Parts: sequence; structure tokens; C-alpha cells
Amino acid sequence: MSARPLLVELFTEELPPKALSKLGQAFAQGLHDALQQQGLIAADSATVVFATPRRLAVRLTRVLAIAADQVFAEKLMPVKVGLDASGAATPALLKKLAAKGWDHMDVASLARESDGKQDYLVARGTAAGATLAEVLQAAIESAIAGLPIPKVMRYQLADGITSVKFVRPAHALIALYAEEIIPVHILGLDSGRETSGHRFLHPGTLSIHSADSYEKQLAETGHVVASFETRRTQIAGMLADQATQLGATLGDDPEVAALLDEVTALVESPIVYVGAFEPRFLAVPQECLILTMRLNQKYFPLFNPATGALTHQFLIVSNMPTKNPAAIIEGNQRVVRPRLADAQFFFDTDRKLPLHQRVGQLGSIVYHNKLGTQLQRVARVQKIAAWIAHALDTDPALGERAALLAKADLTTNMVGEFPELQGIMGAYYARGDGESDEVVQALTEQYLIRLEQPVSADHLTPAILFMAERAETLVGIWGIGLAPTGERDPFGLRRAALGLISAFEQLTAGGVLSIRQNGPLTLDGLIEAAALTFEPGTLTQTTASEVQAFVIERLRNQLIAHHDRNAVEAVLAIAPPVHQILARVQAAAAFALGADAASLAAANKRIGNLLKKADDTLSPVNEALLTEPAEQALARSIAALQPVAQDFFDAGDYMAAMQTLARARTPVDTFFNDIMVMADDTAVRNNRLALLGELHRLMNLVADISRLAP
Repeated sequence: MSARPLLVELFTEELPPKALSKLGQAFAQGLHDALQQQGLIAADSATVVFATPRRLAVRLTRVLAIAADQVFAEKLMPVKVGLDASGAATPALLKKLAAKGWDHMDVASLARESDGKQDYLVARGTAAGATLAEVLQAAIESAIAGLPIPKVMRYQLADGITSVKFVRPAHALIALYAEEIIPVHILGLDSGRETSGHRFLHPGTLSIHSADSYEKQLAETGHVVASFETRRTQIAGMLADQATQLGATLGDDPEVAALLDEVTALVESPIVYVGAFEPRFLAVPQECLILTMRLNQKYFPLFNPATGALTHQFLIVSNMPTKNPAAIIEGNQRVVRPRLADAQFFFDTDRKLPLHQRVGQLGSIVYHNKLGTQLQRVARVQKIAAWIAHALDTDPALGERAALLAKADLTTNMVGEFPELQGIMGAYYARGDGESDEVVQALTEQYLIRLEQPVSADHLTPAILFMAERAETLVGIWGIGLAPTGERDPFGLRRAALGLISAFEQLTAGGVLSIRQNGPLTLDGLIEAAALTFEPGTLTQTTASEVQAFVIERLRNQLIAHHDRNAVEAVLAIAPPVHQILARVQAAAAFALGADAASLAAANKRIGNLLKKADDTLSPVNEALLTEPAEQALARSIAALQPVAQDFFDAGDYMAAMQTLARARTPVDTFFNDIMVMADDTAVRNNRLALLGELHRLMNLVADISRLAP
């Protein structure tokens, strides 16, 4: 059977730019899948996706007009239900056959098959293949129904009565099978071959000759680059060329790629022009200028490649290619100038009031109706910061100062206009007020997702504020019953927990926390300290323990993604300090690969089960009661290995501490082969259990190795 190309296009009002790429991909994939399910897509067919600001389209290069006939076999019902005593069809069978469109079938032709319990009637035959003309309408409807539409619009059709729902009002529909129009009726539109080109360069209708000529006709006659990916590539190339010619760079932050996607969805015939603003605006913090250009105007700021500093030039992605773009460039420069002037005004006005004098205004800003104002929150974060500083044996003054100023920029004009600049503007204003470098950096980094660099003992303030703010958020929001549920986490508690974990990691990497020590800063101590800063009755009695468990669960998930699950569970089972967990997991994972690990893990599990039956107040081991050679040998092994393993453990060498256990395998195996632990003599039994208790403590010094058993 021959196959030909199929083109389907929906021409609409302007589609939401941030969703356009996904909409185009989903529409194409949905139509492909619906036709493939009907057996109409040839094996060598390709899917070509088109998406512009005003159209979603797809070309399937090899589509069959009629699908191959399909052999079918379908179990209908038990024979005793479908046939009466004389072998004639029952009403139930006749109804079933009619529903399937098989009422023409001879009942005698139905096969009988047994499932081992009873016989069933089975219909067998060959069904005629689907035809494209018959199923295309349903396929397009299915593709539309599957679109990830951000927000559906309901609009009225031209008849003034009928209303339909779609992402934007649709005005034209193309359904071409090669050169042939396939009649379909979608969203109140009858299919044809007419579309529209560029809104200004080709405002009239454009008649598409065939599915294969669509892209070329739109480009050459309609002045439209139909492919989203082609437009994106063209724009990226033009931006890079212009930046190079100007001796500048676009920067490498993720916002550049996101803006490229957005402008690709805003233009049909892209061209890049160079704009500029007065250099005097560069006195304003560059983050403000960058944000207003990208967010409000969709411009690409340019940077000095040597210093990374913002320049006074920017790139405009226009939808109007012209030989004389002076008016377009001037128009864009005229539009951006007031934006930059506003930013300069906000900056100059904000600097008239020192940041510390703004703190009192936070009393009029509600943080949460159950947790009070931002000023009350600042007081809590200050107390937590002071506690962390004392725990780390450093002067709390800088941490408390950073906490005091951290939210003061919420009262500024600049942050009121650009909430995305929280923290960034506070740092600028704090620097202008003469605050210390550590306080300024703390304000800058307070909204980071996680700490990425080791924290040293002489540079603790940013980490102190970072941890204090997250501890307050976790405890407060959780405590008033707003814990994350499913995918919902509106207050970012999962992110806060991961941030807290990263702080412990970087304090350890910087040597502030040593894996040789259990402190001085611990997760449980921090959470308990945070809980004490809230007014009595605000939190539940279990808030602190629940938050600790929540953070550890986030850590568990993070570790399991990169380390052996059994090793992670073995370490977490004994609840060590957070900053020791990674090193212990690495040691446990290495130990698990050894030849002795499985035997010792199994023995440790057995010991744990035996000790559950023992009296918690077992006396120390009485060597006089160790009469059997196997128990004497085990006692000697424990006595020899325990100080060695403890020394390694105290030095933070968890790997060596666990490897020491391997030397205990032979006496442990011999003990369990030769000794009846639960002896009839109570004294002997308790003495043997006490011996196993010592062994259990030695085995579980680093991790619960019973969890390493397969």
C-alpha cells in the first residue's frame, strides 16, 4: 500500500509563548500516536513539528490511506451464557455481537476455547483496516485533548450560539493528504488549504498546494519560519554573531536559554538588531538593569567578556526584517529608557534610608497569619543565628546583624517592583551603608538553593544566616500544619531541607565540623533551638522530631541516588550526626564488597534477634563462666579488636574501623557453630548474651551491618 505525507495545521490567535514549544511537540506526538494506533503510520514515517506564535502544525511524511486488515480473536462469554440448551444464541450473545458490529456472524462459526475451568465462545476473523478519511477527525480531537494547555479559553463561534474551548481562538484548519483536502470539522472549523503568513509582511491568506510544500511556501511567500527549532537556531546564531561583532558576550546564565525559547515563540520571521542606552544607567546595580531588560522587554543584555560587567548595549529580536531598522531600534530604545530611569529612581530613593532603619517597617508585613510578621520572624532568625554561632564557637554579632538586615529590603521600592531581587538589593544597600563584607555576602547568598563551596572557620556568617533562615522556615511552617503533601510544597520545605543538608556538608568540607567529633553543631540541636524561638502553643509537641525525620528522609533520598541503598540504610539505622553520614556510608559500601561482609552481616542480624530476648540490664562478661574454647576465642578477639577499631573510629577513619571487623569472622563463625547461646543455665546464658552484646557494639560502631545482608 502506498503512503503519502499528511499535513494538519491549526491557525490561531497568539499562543502563550512560554508553552509554545511543548504545545507544538504534544500536538504532533498526539496526532502521530492516534494514527499509529489505527495502523496508518508507515514504519519509515518521520514527524516534522511546526509551531509559531499563531499556529500548531505537523507533517507526517508517510501515512497510509487505508490500514492493513487486522486479524482478531476476542473472547466473548462462557458457552453456557451465550448458547441455550439447543445451541442457539441467547439474547446476551446477540447483544454482544451487535455491540461489536458482528451481528452478521454465524453463531456456529464461533470458536470454543477453555481456560481450564470452563469453555468460552471466541470470535475470530479479519477486520477491515481503518481509513484515514474516517479516523482523522477523531485523531485530531485526541491530539487536541492531550495538549498541556496552561489555561483553557472558552470562546463563541461565528454563529453566536456555539462555544468551544481551546488554548486560544482558532481561525483556520488545514488537513492535506499530499494535495488532497481531507474533510474534518474541528473547533467549529472546516478543513481547507488556506492559512495566513506573517502578520505584516504577508497579511492575506496563503493557499498551501500540498503537505510537502507547506514549509517552503510559508518561508518564501508568507515570510514565516514555521519550525520552532529552526527559528531558535537562527536566532541563536544571529545573537552570537552580533555579540561577537560588538566584542561582547550574552552571558552564560540559564536565563539566556530561557529567554531564547521565549523570543522564539514570539516571532515568525526573526532578525536581530542592536540597541543601546545611556551609559549613566550603569551606575544602577546591573542585576536591576538585566532583569528589566530580560523580563519586561525580552532584550538580551551584553557583557564585557573580560570582566563580566554589563555594557550599555543590548540585542533586540525583532519580528520585522527591514533594510532600514532605525525606527525599530529607536522605538525599542525609547521604550526601555523609562524602565531604566525607574530603576535608577528606585535605587537612588532607596539609598536615602539606611537598611537598618527599615527593619522596623517589617512589623507591618505579615509573614503568615499564624506566625506573625516579618519583624517577628527576623527576631526568631536572629536567635537561631546566635545559637549556631555559639555552637561553632564564634562571635554571634555578625550572624545576628545579618539576620537583622536579611529581610529589610522587602520594604524598598526596588524589591517592590522586582521581587526577584530580594537579597541582591539588600546586599547592595548594606554595602553602601558600610556593613561588613561578611554581612553583605550573607545577604547575597541567603536565597541560594544550596551551599556549593566549603565553609571555613574564618568565614562563617553567610552559612550561619543560611542555616538559621532554613531552620526557622522548616520548623515554623511544619509546626502550623503546612507540611508538603504529594507534589505540593508551596513553602519550599523540601528545598529548605536540602539546603540545610548542604550546609552541614560544606561545613564539614571546610573543616569547621570534623567527622572525628559528634558536634559541636548537630541537626537535632539546631531544630530544637529553632523550635524554642516560637511562642508557646504555636507548634505541636512533635514538630521538632517530625522536622528532623523529614530532613533525614531528604538526605536518605539524596544518598541512595549515588550510593548503595543497603549501606545508606545501615548508617541511618544508628542515627549518627549528619556531618558524619556520608563518610560512614562510603565506609559501609566498601566493607560490603569484602568477602567477610555477608557472613558478619548475617551474624550481626542473628545477634540482634538474640539480644531482643535478653534482659536490658545484663551484667558485664564474667570470664570465669567462659568455659568453652569457642566463647573464649571470641572474647579474646573482641578484646583485641575493640581498641583498634575504636582508635580508627575516633580518628574518623571509618573505613579502617570497619575493615577491622573482618578479623572477627572466624571466631564469630566458630562461636555460632559450637555454642548454644540460650543455655539452660541462666548465668551461662546471660554471660553469653553479654559477650554478644559487646560484639554487637563493636560491629555497629560505624553502621548497623545487619542491614548489609542481602
